[in-house]
Amino acid sequence: MKIAVLIPCYNEEKTIGKVVSDFKRELPEAEIYVYDNNSKDKTSFIAAEHGAIVRKEFRQGKGNVVRSMFREIDADIYVMVDGDDTYPAEFVHQLIEPIKRGEANMVIGDRLSNGTYFQENKRPFHNFGNNLVKNLINFLYKSDIKDIMTGYRAFDKLFVKSMPVMSPGFEIETEMSIHALDKKFLIKEVAIDYRDRPEGSESKLNTFSDGWKVLKMIFTLFKDYKPFLFFSLWALLFFILGLAVGIPVVVEFIQTKFITRVPSAILAVGLMIFSLLSFACGLILDTVAAAHRKQYELELNRIYEQLRKRESNDVS
Repeated sequence: MKIAVLIPCYNEEKTIGKVVSDFKRELPEAEIYVYDNNSKDKTSFIAAEHGAIVRKEFRQGKGNVVRSMFREIDADIYVMVDGDDTYPAEFVHQLIEPIKRGEANMVIGDRLSNGTYFQENKRPFHNFGNNLVKNLINFLYKSDIKDIMTGYRAFDKLFVKSMPVMSPGFEIETEMSIHALDKKFLIKEVAIDYRDRPEGSESKLNTFSDGWKVLKMIFTLFKDYKPFLFFSLWALLFFILGLAVGIPVVVEFIQTKFITRVPSAILAVGLMIFSLLSFACGLILDTVAAAHRKQYELELNRIYEQLRKRESNDVS
């Protein structure tokens, strides 16, 4: 089976040589691709020197890099890993084994379960953010994924060629996880070790701005994938606010046959109208989302048949 190792990079000259060498040692048969995302250092030169296939991605952002990788590279198994030497290459065999056996479409390298991420990572807000995103997505999708935002993953061809990458930046891992859950792809997790960046290597992740982008991505995908639940929650909120404002008006009318709280009455009616409109939007968009899911399944069948034909032609 053809294996491709995908390494998105931006200013990783301190670590990229070791990452490429480590994966060449573990997977000598694999093709290793380094996509340089406008680095201002010697990332491309060092990667090529260590035997990687180097390509350029001029649109800034990890999501843009992953989009190009998924479009351009053809393989049976894809391994995605960061170029900062935080993910040990030795675990790659455990990641790709479920893909080889057909047990998973995506395998997640789980940094959190064995505690090494919390020991190595000295940025407390990163730990808080990981737990927040993990708990939020697991609550929304009734899942039990241990590590939503890890950058160490393996995929089969069906997942890669049917994944519509919309994220431009570091939200890409969250988008992959939500997409896999929503489209019912087979997901497995493998516990891996994590090590912090070596001295002199700096993280490109901004805790607050990138964390906000991740939360915004969850909000957007929740609206797109589960519109009935999303708009029903808004409808419930407006309904409760409408009751809170309107009940005193109704009580006053029952007692006195007059309404003196005219602004409250108008506000209550407006909130109830918002509640009704939100619920109606949820019903309509849920029908649209259901039609989209059916269309996606048909497209997935078409892609699957194409892959099977290509495999049979390769064998013959």
